[in-house]
Amino acid sequence: MKKTLLFLLFGLSGFFSFSQISTPKILSERERANVIDELLEDKMTNLLPKLMRKEGIDMWIIISREYNEDPVMKTMLPAVWLSARRRTIMVFFDSGTPPEGEKGGVERYAIARYDVGNLLKGEWDLNTSPDQWDALIKTIKDKNPKKIGLNFSKYYAHADGLTFTEQKEFMDKLPAEFHNRVVSASNLAVNWLETRTEREMAIYQQICRISHEIIQEAFSDRVIQPGITTTDDVVWWMRQRVTDLGLETWFHPTVDIQRYDPENFDHLRTFSKRPQKQVIMAGDLLHCDFGITYLRLNTDQQQHAYVLRAGESEVPDFLKNAFKQGNEVQNCLTNNFKAGMSGNEILAKALEQSKKQGLKGTIYTHPIGNHGHAAGPTIGMWDNQGKTIGSGDYPLNLNTAYSIELNASVELAEWKKTVRIMLEEDGFFDEKGFRYIDGRQTEIIPIPRVLNAVK
Repeated sequence: MKKTLLFLLFGLSGFFSFSQISTPKILSERERANVIDELLEDKMTNLLPKLMRKEGIDMWIIISREYNEDPVMKTMLPAVWLSARRRTIMVFFDSGTPPEGEKGGVERYAIARYDVGNLLKGEWDLNTSPDQWDALIKTIKDKNPKKIGLNFSKYYAHADGLTFTEQKEFMDKLPAEFHNRVVSASNLAVNWLETRTEREMAIYQQICRISHEIIQEAFSDRVIQPGITTTDDVVWWMRQRVTDLGLETWFHPTVDIQRYDPENFDHLRTFSKRPQKQVIMAGDLLHCDFGITYLRLNTDQQQHAYVLRAGESEVPDFLKNAFKQGNEVQNCLTNNFKAGMSGNEILAKALEQSKKQGLKGTIYTHPIGNHGHAAGPTIGMWDNQGKTIGSGDYPLNLNTAYSIELNASVELAEWKKTVRIMLEEDGFFDEKGFRYIDGRQTEIIPIPRVLNAVK
């Protein structure tokens, strides 16, 4: 484990400098598989027991069929399993906290024809239980759990992976005496998905840095030739760059322009409709929305660049000052991160603080991790700055990651229009407070320039 992680961390470190563009070192498929399995084993051994005891669920059952996997199960499969096998049933049973000094934890079983890698032991004996459901019921009877958690949830798709058919067949087979022990494992599933381990966070900074590097190169004169290059050209360059590096992206990037002209920039349109292709010109304020997937973790970042006009050597002061307002809205939000507060409460406090500071902020921040729009507290939505029922009521927990996504609306007298500084950076919250995983953009990137805008 240590050898693989040290290679990942220090093997990449020499490639990253915001003063120059360089190709980051990416792990081979085999090396990635080793890291993924090591992280998963660590999480199942050291984190899962705490989460199950926190929710009071002593048996967690996850059921999926091949190509229709429960989102939680997808995060629990070994690296060489790209999907479930036939019907795969995972059973996690907590027999209780062991006496001090003794080993113990959550027992892990696969009611399936196969062991699930080295993570779950196969427990389906075809000689004694030809029917898979009978094998599962036998395990339940043997363990006699007090609470059986199943993945169904009203508010979280991530935790609602039990299909109608699988739920019906399971409940038809489950003896009546156990029916009243079945509960939603929604919070347990969300906790599993949102909680980042120490080892994951050591890696996450490198993933965020790779994503930053790609944006840095995209917003440079290596890619952009004013008067020729279009916003679509930059978008597809980013997609191709991700592919060439052997990575993936979880959404198609966007690149859009705000400029000095009569056109009104409609912020809502960037969500409801993709920006139209435009030729990039000197004097344009560029914006991108971009993210990658690597080692089963995701990034989500939005940054700005400015194309210098003839005779300009730096970004105009009025745009620099506008950008600072975006950073201030970020501060208003992250300064209000307190463990136990709901997403709705954090949103209300952040908006109140930004208003007092004379800022016109809109906040739509979401958790990030195994999914891009991940499980956890919703902190505003782009089309709803009030309460979000359900996910907005969920509390902020320690050791969780977020995409700090928002914008500041700023009136520019020089352009005789309103611009929006749209920012998004990935951050982490623990007992020490909030921090950006790989820093945040504090200056608009000039094109052309020396690459030093992200700090």
